[in-house]
Amino acid sequence: MNAYQHTYTGFESMTMDEYNFIHHASAGLNQNQMQTFMLVYNDRRKNPTDILLATLLGFLGFAGIQRFMTGQIIMGLLYFFTGGLLGIGTLIDLFTYKSIADDYNRSLSYECYQIAKMNN
Repeated sequence: MNAYQHTYTGFESMTMDEYNFIHHASAGLNQNQMQTFMLVYNDRRKNPTDILLATLLGFLGFAGIQRFMTGQIIMGLLYFFTGGLLGIGTLIDLFTYKSIADDYNRSLSYECYQIAKMNN
C-alpha cells in the first residue's frame, strides 16, 4: 500500500460518507495518479464548516454565497436577488449544509479521478 492511500484521512471535518466515496473514487490508481488525485482534491474540496459559515452570511444580507462556492451559479444568483428565497432557502441550507458540501465533494472526487487517470 502506498503512502498516498490514507492521506485523505487527515482532511478537516471529513465525514464517514465522504471518506467512503473518496476511498471508492480513488480505487485503482497507481502512486503517481493517487498523488495527483490528492493534490487536486485537496485544493478544490469544500469543507462543510465553510459552507455553514457562508450560509450564515445569508442572514446578514449576503445570501447565496454557499451556492456560488459549490458552482451553483444560477441558484446563487436566485438566492442573492431574492434574499435567500425570502430567507426560507437560506434556512433550509442551514440544516442541509453537510449534504451540500458532500454532493459537491462527491462530484469533485470523480472529476479528480478523471484528471488523475490522464496523468500517467
